[in-house]
Amino acid sequence: MTLTLQMINLDCANVAGQAEFWSRALGLEVDPNDGNAFMRTVGYANPALPRMMFLAVPEGKTVKNRMHLDLHADDRPAEVARLVALGASHVRDHDEWGVQWSVLTDPEGNEFCIAQG
Repeated sequence: MTLTLQMINLDCANVAGQAEFWSRALGLEVDPNDGNAFMRTVGYANPALPRMMFLAVPEGKTVKNRMHLDLHADDRPAEVARLVALGASHVRDHDEWGVQWSVLTDPEGNEFCIAQG
């Protein structure tokens, strides 16, 4: 049996807003034929990557993510600044074991990291 990572799902309140943020953050298109007020997907045009699906839920985020995205940038400070301009929040920076990374949250508070090194 073989498994393939197809979709990364994120619960959210603002489906369209989250899809737009992650679309712009990752340079991936929002699927124009797959979505409504309760769900949207991003990344349909790149079959080499898993898509991201944003699902409307009534409750808000209350605790730290148990799983998060780790992203890599050649110029971490520039990417952090770009993502903050898109609506992310810069939480803190780390420099450990020869790797530098920044912890951010998306517009609904989901943590993710940008690494360099």
